[in-house]
Formats: sequence, C-alpha cells, structure tokens
Amino acid sequence: MWQRIQTLFIGISTLLAASLFFCRFATILGPEGTEEVIRYYEKTPYLILMIMTLTANICALFSYKMRFLQARVCIISALLMVGMQVWFAVDFIKYHNEIIFSVTMLFPIAGAILNLLAARSAMIDEMTLQAVRSARRVRKRK
Repeated sequence: MWQRIQTLFIGISTLLAASLFFCRFATILGPEGTEEVIRYYEKTPYLILMIMTLTANICALFSYKMRFLQARVCIISALLMVGMQVWFAVDFIKYHNEIIFSVTMLFPIAGAILNLLAARSAMIDEMTLQAVRSARRVRKRK
C-alpha cells in the first residue's frame, strides 16, 4: 500500500484535512485585548466540507488496488478542497480588517495539489500496467 508515491500524497492530504478539525480558523481581538478563537468545526458549512473531504481522502487511501477509482476519488477530493479554499478566501476578503486568520487556511489548497498529483500518478501506474499486460498478450500470440 505505501509502496506507491500516490499513497504518500493521499496520506499527507488526509492528514492536512484531518488537522483542520483541531486547528483554529481565526482569532477575533475584542476590547481590552481579549481574544475569541473561532474553530473550523464551529461553522456548519466548513464542518460539512471537512467531513466530505476527509471521507473522500480516506476512500482514496484505501482504494489503492483500483487505481482508476483512486484517481477519480482523488480528483473529487481535490475539487472539494478547492471549493473549501474558495469559501475561506471569500471569508478572508469579507473580514480581513476585523479578524486575524490562521495559516491553516492554506491547508485545503495544499491538499488539493497533493490529491491532483496522486491522481496523476495513479493514472500513470494504471496505464503502464495496461501497456505491459497488452504487450504480454501480443507476445503470447506470436
């Protein structure tokens, strides 16, 4: 399972997606220097996207024997992560003067890039295996 590079990419992406459940989204500075921390799971749309992304990453991680399926699930997960990143960007643009945002807002785009690299690698592996199988069939016929 861990012998292929795409599994490593998906594993790192899964860890990035899972870490959002434990990280802070932003900090609001109140009067007299008080801080109020906002977590990702406190906003329902973020929570739903995080659960969907984490589920897709785990499915991709354990579908290593079916590379076409793994590539497709990786692409779906990457699209979910890009959507989450766009949502974060919209909130950042809306509230950049009032809230101090965390660096963890960039985790979804990093995970999306890793998922796309994993999908590409899985497709290359599958196409290589199909070419080898096809060449073996041709040799047996001769």
